[in-house]
Amino acid sequence: MDIESWGRQNPIKKESWRTVIALAYQSLGVVYGDLSTSPLYVYKSTFAEDIQHSESNDEIFGVLSFVFWTLTLIPLLKYVFIVLRADDNGEGGTFALYSLLCRYTRVSTLPNGQLADEDLYEYKNDRNLSADRIGMSLKSTLEKHRFLKKILLILALIGTCMVIGDGVLTPAISVFSAVSGLELSMAKHHHQYVEVPVACVILVFLFFLQHYGTHRLGFLFAPIVITWLLCISAIGVYNIIHWNPHVYQALSPYYMYKFLKKTQRGGWMSLGGILLCITGSEAMFADLGHFSQLSIKIAFTFVVYPSLILAYMGQAAYLSKHHVIASDYHIGFYVSVPEKLRYPVLAIAILAAVVGSQAIITGTFSIIKQCSALGCFPRVKIVHTSSKIHGQIYIPEVNWTLMVLCLAVTIGFRDTKHISNASGLAVITVMLVTTCFMSLVIVLCWHKNVLFAICFIFFFGSIEALYFSASLIKFLEGAWVPIVLSFIFLAVMYSWHYGTLKKYEFDVENKIPINWLLTLSPNLGITRVRGIGLIHTELVTGIPAIFSHFVTNLPAFHQVLVFLCIKSVPVPHVRPEERFLVGRIGPKEYRVYRCIARYGYRDIHMDDVEFEKDLVCSIAEFIRSEGRGHSFEAVEDIDATERLTVIGTTSTHIDGIRICEDNGELTHVDTEMIEISSPEVPRKRVRFLVPESPQMDASVREELQELMEAREAGMAFILGHCYVRAKRGSSLIKKLVINIGYDFLRRNCRGPTYALSFPQASTLEVGMIYHV
Repeated sequence: MDIESWGRQNPIKKESWRTVIALAYQSLGVVYGDLSTSPLYVYKSTFAEDIQHSESNDEIFGVLSFVFWTLTLIPLLKYVFIVLRADDNGEGGTFALYSLLCRYTRVSTLPNGQLADEDLYEYKNDRNLSADRIGMSLKSTLEKHRFLKKILLILALIGTCMVIGDGVLTPAISVFSAVSGLELSMAKHHHQYVEVPVACVILVFLFFLQHYGTHRLGFLFAPIVITWLLCISAIGVYNIIHWNPHVYQALSPYYMYKFLKKTQRGGWMSLGGILLCITGSEAMFADLGHFSQLSIKIAFTFVVYPSLILAYMGQAAYLSKHHVIASDYHIGFYVSVPEKLRYPVLAIAILAAVVGSQAIITGTFSIIKQCSALGCFPRVKIVHTSSKIHGQIYIPEVNWTLMVLCLAVTIGFRDTKHISNASGLAVITVMLVTTCFMSLVIVLCWHKNVLFAICFIFFFGSIEALYFSASLIKFLEGAWVPIVLSFIFLAVMYSWHYGTLKKYEFDVENKIPINWLLTLSPNLGITRVRGIGLIHTELVTGIPAIFSHFVTNLPAFHQVLVFLCIKSVPVPHVRPEERFLVGRIGPKEYRVYRCIARYGYRDIHMDDVEFEKDLVCSIAEFIRSEGRGHSFEAVEDIDATERLTVIGTTSTHIDGIRICEDNGELTHVDTEMIEISSPEVPRKRVRFLVPESPQMDASVREELQELMEAREAGMAFILGHCYVRAKRGSSLIKKLVINIGYDFLRRNCRGPTYALSFPQASTLEVGMIYHV
């Protein structure tokens, strides 16, 4: 995959209506599968226990009115017209809102942030826009108080945990509800012994297919969802015309009042089932990065929304004339389907449920990747399943964990009532988190009057709080599942983040000042051997303690030293021409450099071969630009002896240095390029092809030749292997988190991606004990 060719310089553009319609068509299969299958279980969950269908039809019409206005206010008004505009350079989701706030208010808990990061192309925060006095006061308050920063982080983690919980519950309820149509074709005391095994087999098959990637089956997703939407809307129109053409009157808000007045507490508790009509709405925002705002808006407004309304109206029209059937069977979707169409509809429903489940599983993979990139989730193996669509990934550990939990929920509950209670709480919690973040975005990022934010959080927050209370009251009836799952994942994520933060703080406190380096001779007081020594560090300034620890015990090092920091920044993507920050540590004759490779939370890390070439070329380009008397873009003075320069990857060096090795020779050398090669014949021949430049003096040529010779001799990778322990006098909670929680996660998670790609024969680990 040509990773560097994909970037925000090539976004999805609104080129033509043909492109927009094509994206809208694709979004139906990826984004709306979960939302489209909600008619399978909404009425059944609502009438499961708290209320009963009566001859007066007040209950069924009241539920229909609630469904209509909930779909209109939350997905249509809130998400389509407001939330979708709060994208993070085209990306959406809970962490996208959090990263957006981090850039505008400096509330990020990422420890290695730099002023240079604010000059990134995607780090735009419209500094020229003026905020009102209240907005500036809110901004300064958030930046001053560390407690408020932690609250924002925990809020983002809670939303993320609930998304993961939804990844467990949505496949269970979608597939189980789809196969529940079997209850109409067999005895009631037999169908439960068939539904659970069939649902489990489908779920196992669904999770087994994940490693193939959605792109292999993606072309089927949109037709399946479109067929399903046409099916339910056609059945809805048939039921409306045939059974109750006046059902449209129930869309009036008056029927909600009548419903609550008659059912009272039971009606309030039944809202936990009604809110399932908007499950999957968050996917419109979370999957924004794969499509465009306009395509998602068109797909929902003109296809999904009317189809769902017709489906719910049709079910209500049928049930309003069939009270006896409703008492014999649970009120469900298949009751309103004409008998001759039930088996074809059952087959389509199962396929649609699989598609809907696929969307939330993929979304769970994506949000875990974002959290891991920003240091809030233990490192896991990430497999990119598509060479064309960069967002399609597969995480084996997470996939099998979701499968086990999903099967446990299905087998443990065995009905849609308890699963729906659990799913409803997860869905509404994510929406509440989005509402809270959006109110801050309106003031701090959009610089709107604070009254707009107050109106937004009061209007939508009150609606969602009503549904949240109705879901939470059913804690013992299934709603405990997402709470327990979220607590476990939150403990894991916060422990990892806390341990990572404390480890970095220890590095900062114990780093070696550059003055120590300046007191040494050019050979640093140690034996310098041929080759490049690549020292990985989390620090963006200073010299890590691991270096002095190493040279104290083994007083020899390579002729070229590079302190490499691979860091994530709170933007979705970093453009290739902004990938590296390169600087010099100490005088020129020391041959010590600092290189910071920056990646966004949705970027793909380069493989080891390309990364090594780009790293060496970026240092060579820095040397050449420094020798010409000017640099590409000097961005930050860290101290008196260190200055970083923005250098792009090799693919962006149009008139820059190119590297040529025996195993990858350039087929054509420009006549305007001059070659710098080694006078010796090494085992691996490396040459720099440099544009002719009369300003290149002898010292620059000598330094480039020395770098080239070091590259020919080979590259050694020095990694720190730390053991983190809570220092004496720490509280019991800190000891539990650091000594048990973080230590367990560190021992059992994967190493950094770049460390796994380093050749084992050239890798050296230096152990240290960190007392934090």
